[in-house]
Amino acid sequence: MSVLPERRITRVRLNHAATLLGELLAFTQPADATVSRYFRAHPQLGHQDRGWIAEAVYAVLRHLRSARIWAGPDAMPRAVLIAWLVRGEGVSLRQLEDALEGGEREALGAAKGRPAPELGFADRCELPDWLLEALGGEVAGDALAPLCAALNRPAPLDLRVNVLKIKRDEALARLSADGLAAHPGAWSPTAIRLEEKPALNKHPLFLSGALEVQDEGSQLLGYLVAPRRGELVVDFCAGAGGKTLLLGALMRGTGRLYALDVADKRLAKLKPRAARAGLSNIHPMLIDSERDPRLKRLAGKADRVLVDAPCSGLGTLRRNPDLKWRQTPDSVADLAIKQAAILAAAAQLLRPGGRVVYATCSLLRRENEEVVAEFLSQRPDFSRLPAQAVLAEQGIPLACGDDLHLDPATHGTDGFFAAVLERAS
Repeated sequence: MSVLPERRITRVRLNHAATLLGELLAFTQPADATVSRYFRAHPQLGHQDRGWIAEAVYAVLRHLRSARIWAGPDAMPRAVLIAWLVRGEGVSLRQLEDALEGGEREALGAAKGRPAPELGFADRCELPDWLLEALGGEVAGDALAPLCAALNRPAPLDLRVNVLKIKRDEALARLSADGLAAHPGAWSPTAIRLEEKPALNKHPLFLSGALEVQDEGSQLLGYLVAPRRGELVVDFCAGAGGKTLLLGALMRGTGRLYALDVADKRLAKLKPRAARAGLSNIHPMLIDSERDPRLKRLAGKADRVLVDAPCSGLGTLRRNPDLKWRQTPDSVADLAIKQAAILAAAAQLLRPGGRVVYATCSLLRRENEEVVAEFLSQRPDFSRLPAQAVLAEQGIPLACGDDLHLDPATHGTDGFFAAVLERAS
């Protein structure tokens, strides 16, 4: 975010941003849900106002440690917001003067005359102590600071080309003709990265199902599954179906693709998306848990299973900065238990010789390698396939070794982990 192009910050924007930030700092709901609800409750706010307010509060969530230090102990959300705007964004008193109230102008003027408090390494990393300690034990020392910096930058906008409807070069040409600067993704054959973040929901390529919004790292999970035409494939934790649509396209609309999830509302969103994408091989299936008796009908039949397991989401902090303040060591431990149960249940669906891809958008070994190691210790009929080799077979030259590890500092994607596990024939 940069508010510097704004010559003046209006009182309306600052007041709404401060009120919204106060709701966000309660951490009772995901930030995106809170922001959406707030804007629905204030329909008088225009598109530009909403954009500025959202960017401002997300910037504070990304830099909450430093903003609170600059604001002072026990500062209210409004003071934290103003402190970030002034110290973090370099906003001048002149830009803020129309929006300030009461004694804020005098207090801010006095604060501007004093040196900013010194920030320690943990403060500059903008992570809670427990998470910084956890990452410090898993990441090489000289890589930790760049990783933290990358996690605290807003994510770019990535698109996925629907290969059933358009080629990537053609999509790039169409976007360029419409004045949208874009370039091919670095890794995924179907990825396009936009240089800005335009509204795409009414663009013809989006409306026709030729393009979908999807992080490039997320796209690589589909290439690890590598489904073939005519196979029976299961997306075990499908959500709203972004990866399901990719799998369906890789299957060229053939075979049977089951999209499983415990949330009916999420699955409901998949149906119109699948129709728009031109896919008729997707079969949404609502389950109550990984122990749902209805899963028995698929036991031992699947050729491929994707398990994009519920996780801490700590690899997506560029998009969801509130997660670093909402997750705890206890919540991660609870998630790891759930992840192990889901992976075990998903493996039951595979035929001999079938493949399961276990993936998370977490950076923590407790949710990643440790879950896989526990599974392999209990299922000697499964072995690891090198992720690098699986990707290389599809023309993706990504050096990642046995398991896929992606992070924003190294790869420019969200943080992902994936292991490819094959059942013995």
